[in-house]
Amino acid sequence: MTGDGEVAHTARMAQFFLSVWHDDAYELDFSTPEAQRMIAQVGAFNEALQSAGGWVLAGGMQPASTASVVRSTDGEPSISEGPYAPCEEQMGGFWIIDVADRDAALDWAQRAAAACEGPVELRPLQG
Repeated sequence: MTGDGEVAHTARMAQFFLSVWHDDAYELDFSTPEAQRMIAQVGAFNEALQSAGGWVLAGGMQPASTASVVRSTDGEPSISEGPYAPCEEQMGGFWIIDVADRDAALDWAQRAAAACEGPVELRPLQG
């Protein structure tokens, strides 16, 4: 509220999904110096994103081979093991960020790609 009793309005932020991609055979040996360097880089990126107020949620993903697909046909569930679609790439992790606009999201995506040393896909979330 402002001093005169009116509610102060703030600009609506936009949420974006940033996904990290690897080739299907990618496995990171966390004991190597290379892995430790990347973990530190991603940790610094996460801290910067949190400090800037853009952090919503993030997570690393297990390999696509650990996925299960759940379907419902006429109200009956069925479960299949493995990824939804076979492909040569797999999502390795993600962030959901809350920033002013697409330009700000692209800036964070570029920083994420540098931290992960790999491609990051940016998609706006609906709503």
